[in-house]
Amino acid sequence: MNLIKEDPIWLPSEKYIAGSHLQRLIHRLGLKNYDELNEYSVLHTDEFWKATLDELGIEWFTPYEKFVDLEAGPQWPKWFVGGQINLAHNALTRQLKLGRGDQTAIVWEDELGICKSLTYKELDEQTGRVANGLIELGFRRGDTVGLFVPMIPEAAIFFLAAVRLGGIVVPIFSGYGADAVATRLNDAKVRFLLTVDGFTRRGKVVPLKRAANEAVEKCPTVERIIMVEYLNNVSKGDLTEKDISWKDLIEGKETTAPIEAMDANDPFMIIYTSGTTGKPKGAVHTQGGFPLKTVQDMAHVFDLRAGEVLFWLTDLGWMVGPAVIIGALTLGATLVFYTGAPDHPDPGRIWSIVERNRVTHLGLAPTLIRSLRAFGEKPIRKRNLDTLRVLISTGEAWDIESYLWYFHEVGKGKLPISNYSGGTEVSGGILGCVTHRPIKPTGFNTTVPGIHAVVLDDTGHPVIGQVGELAVLRPFVGMTNGFWNDRERYLDSYWARFENVWVHGDWAFQDSENHWFLFGRSDDVIKVAGKRVGPTEVEAAAGQHPAVVQVAAVGVPHPVKGEEVVLFIILHPGFTPNEGLAEAIKEQVTSTLGKSLKPSRLYFVNDLPRTRNGKIMRRVIRAVYQGQNPGDLSALENPGVIKMIQSLTQTQNL
Repeated sequence: MNLIKEDPIWLPSEKYIAGSHLQRLIHRLGLKNYDELNEYSVLHTDEFWKATLDELGIEWFTPYEKFVDLEAGPQWPKWFVGGQINLAHNALTRQLKLGRGDQTAIVWEDELGICKSLTYKELDEQTGRVANGLIELGFRRGDTVGLFVPMIPEAAIFFLAAVRLGGIVVPIFSGYGADAVATRLNDAKVRFLLTVDGFTRRGKVVPLKRAANEAVEKCPTVERIIMVEYLNNVSKGDLTEKDISWKDLIEGKETTAPIEAMDANDPFMIIYTSGTTGKPKGAVHTQGGFPLKTVQDMAHVFDLRAGEVLFWLTDLGWMVGPAVIIGALTLGATLVFYTGAPDHPDPGRIWSIVERNRVTHLGLAPTLIRSLRAFGEKPIRKRNLDTLRVLISTGEAWDIESYLWYFHEVGKGKLPISNYSGGTEVSGGILGCVTHRPIKPTGFNTTVPGIHAVVLDDTGHPVIGQVGELAVLRPFVGMTNGFWNDRERYLDSYWARFENVWVHGDWAFQDSENHWFLFGRSDDVIKVAGKRVGPTEVEAAAGQHPAVVQVAAVGVPHPVKGEEVVLFIILHPGFTPNEGLAEAIKEQVTSTLGKSLKPSRLYFVNDLPRTRNGKIMRRVIRAVYQGQNPGDLSALENPGVIKMIQSLTQTQNL
């Protein structure tokens, strides 16, 4: 809590305010300063959004008639009613009209040293070829397409091609195992899947096509697999009748293709995020939601301007992947992609990318900063990072030491760290840092304009100066349009606690100067290096091993990754606990969910703490494991299990 009392570490200056997106909007609305703008955005949200979209130059095929329709309740708003739009038009066609055809749109490199770049004109032409290739394969408006690829140029091309034809994209984390991929493909009923033969990470080949094949075998709706030939390492045995190469998809195709005029409330993306119970949640995002919110955040929070260069290390399967494609291109910036490990072949890889591409905006998660910090300052000081203007952070909570290292060593004590938090279900940020207000270490200096966020106590009343639930009191542009085929789960996840209030699931604190701080999730979601996974998804993976009767998965703090996965296993009779069995169960999880989610520790137990109705109390396990007070145990049916877990964690570590 000492962080809350910190004085600002960074102060705004005319250098950052002059010419900024926010400053232009403040002048357009006749306001005096940012604080007035933020208040105006909540009190007059419709006028705020009209001015924002006009200022950003967003083009509509048909102008909208009404900002929002709340007839179905605040849980189901319809935004920009009557408007027709397509994000691909604003990201590509509009940029060409503005004369940016020869400007670099995307720069890509991998850890092997292969580099590639595309201008806006080339990106538009490639997108047209892919769109025509998809049409030839039978693609129809409303089809769902999966993208199981790392951040390569073809990912952005395919993403934009599908969207321009009125498709619904389903981005999937490139580190998932086959079962996790299949779950998402089946739920979304994907028809076309983009993948790559493989890629390298830390010099080792990741055979992505093989995982894609295993997933598609379980997905009857997938008709074609489009494979990018990157490593050219796929054997004939890994090819299927459904395959078509990227080269064959685009060969001989015209560079111009139709752009569908989509209703603002038509879905364009289903992106999955894990919860504490059940299967992954498919957040549904619309043409008039996620794209506009993303562009707004890039402009208002990060002040990304035309011609600047954004490098945000991410994966397409996480919200930031689609966000940077949409946001950077729509604002006329240059986007840098990187495929590979951030410290391979040496710990200076990130800094060399920044120097080589003259990056102005750098996005890195606290987990990565903690890792890079271990290598010291020497790799940074070898490089010229003077082009940097804004540092970005998201994904998890900071520790103060790593935050200060990022600020002083990377930012030289001069650059703002734009801390940013929200998530997949909100199309970006609820909280952020703008360059018009002072910034306190590890904190947020504002709610994102247009969002009426508060901290609520246990009774649902707004509080300042105490920790509570982060909540939003009114519907906001970018909020998910429910979960795919799971209406009730969406309502239970965000709207069940307080009437007509979005409860986000973060523990938050707002101080008297309107600075915000987060203290982690208020549910059981596990975050490993910024990657969220529900405990039941990990448990289901471990449960596939024939020795496992029951399992509980919890996330516990890790000094580098933020959290690590720990398993507690009940075995079938006839199986003896041993190190080999523990490793086999860990590998079962790894093969299903991917290496990044491999459990770090495993404990064999004869019981798990449970309520009288059989619900496993993961919070109790997590607290006992960490030596903390487990809290209220009134619902616990078998309190003796606590001493057993305490004893095992002191004597057993597999």
